[in-house]
Amino acid sequence: MPRASDLVPGFIAETDLERVVSEDPELLEGLAWGMPRKGHPEGSVGAHVAHLLTALDEAGDTGEVRRLLRFVALVHDAFKYRVKEWLPKTGANHHAVRARRFAEGYTDDPRLLTTIEHHDRPYAIWRKLRRRGRIDEIAFSRMMGEVTDPALFLRFVELDGGSEGKNPDPIRWFREELGRRGLVRRSSVRPPP
Repeated sequence: MPRASDLVPGFIAETDLERVVSEDPELLEGLAWGMPRKGHPEGSVGAHVAHLLTALDEAGDTGEVRRLLRFVALVHDAFKYRVKEWLPKTGANHHAVRARRFAEGYTDDPRLLTTIEHHDRPYAIWRKLRRRGRIDEIAFSRMMGEVTDPALFLRFVELDGGSEGKNPDPIRWFREELGRRGLVRRSSVRPPP
């Protein structure tokens, strides 16, 4: 079995939690999965995670925020390989729900768990908004009602959505929507990627 550093170029565990989770065979299998595709031209999940960790280094996030974002980055997409393609990608068959369940074996921190579980929801809500011309208030409220740290959640959505091959419009919309609703302080809202 390859090591995390083989699958995530440049990866060096910075915490005990990262060290333990990055040795889990299930996570390693997920980091190895993937070919170049829309939204992920880098290919494997591990390559995507490497890009996120590099972006995190370049952005200068430090301390607890850095620690939390690194864990989310490692786990968030690693269970795409477990999604059953012939079934709807919702509920227990959504990669983010699977990733959350995996993460629950390592942490009970609701900031991490809700960020992992909902990291793709802002994009889905934005796509529906573009199709219908109005925001799905029920889906938005449900998502934000479960997210325990809106600033951390936004920061990860920015990090993940700012990677190569992704449209920056959903991030701008989400950032503005959170600010408009007073869910994040305007000073914590970063400029567009």
